[in-house]
Amino acid sequence: MHWMNGWGGGFGGIFMILFWVLIIVGVIYLVKLVTAGTKTEEKRDDALEILKKRYARGEISKEEFEERKKDLIE
Repeated sequence: MHWMNGWGGGFGGIFMILFWVLIIVGVIYLVKLVTAGTKTEEKRDDALEILKKRYARGEISKEEFEERKKDLIE
């Protein structure tokens, strides 16, 4: 019964690996959560730049530009 000595009755290694996997997954989740806010702002800026270019090329009217700009900024 030597294999049952130690933490977890022989399953200590498995639980230690599971522990570290959960820690790593938690850290990755927190990093993604923190960086998600900046990506949303970047997407909004990109959309506004596209809108400005479409207006400059004459693809949309001033009224349509203002309406869509208002939607993006909100």
